[in-house]
Amino acid sequence: MASPIVQFDLVRKHYQMGMVTVEALRGVSFAIAPGDYISIMGPSGCGKSTLLNLLGCLDRPTSGRYCLGEHDVSQMDDDALSAVRGARIGFVFQSYNLIQQLTVVENIEVPLYYQGLPENESRGRARELASRVGLESRLEHKPFELSGGQQQRVAIARALVNDPLVVLADEPTGNLDSSSGEEILRLFDELNQQGKTLIMVTHDTNIARHSHRTIRLRDGEIESDVRE
Repeated sequence: MASPIVQFDLVRKHYQMGMVTVEALRGVSFAIAPGDYISIMGPSGCGKSTLLNLLGCLDRPTSGRYCLGEHDVSQMDDDALSAVRGARIGFVFQSYNLIQQLTVVENIEVPLYYQGLPENESRGRARELASRVGLESRLEHKPFELSGGQQQRVAIARALVNDPLVVLADEPTGNLDSSSGEEILRLFDELNQQGKTLIMVTHDTNIARHSHRTIRLRDGEIESDVRE
């Protein structure tokens, strides 16, 4: 059996709001295997965003352990966390987060710029990813010249360009109409079938049905963890 690609052991996250301590996560434990497809669900304030920030190495636990691949990232400093984010995690956001002044292929290249890859190699990889998500005819278009679904495809290609261990998607169809949303979910299905590990935050049970396993949070704790 393959070692977990993500391992949370009794992870807690507290925030200090003035005199009040907010317990966003209260001893959360779970493991995710390579190639899994997970949905994270729960009501507002249940800890979904905090969990996503920790998974994405945008924040550190107050206590507990988080291992990503073979590395314990729980207590890494900011520079080390940034390096892990750039090399091992792909992000797909509800609002796309594309740079409006850059073309499709340039947006996809952005993570490679920070890795110091030679320009010809990064451009070739970006073109390959654009083709993989069906945008080979849109390479020189700017984001404002694309539909919402096409912009999200650019964001997905950008998330994949570093060949990350894990792709994190935060309400990835939230700004799309139902038809475009279904296209993006089909693309996620294909990526998972090709072996990518996907973790998706969603409030929609119909979207969650695309995943193989659903973790529900409530009040900072895991309420249920069900494999379909």
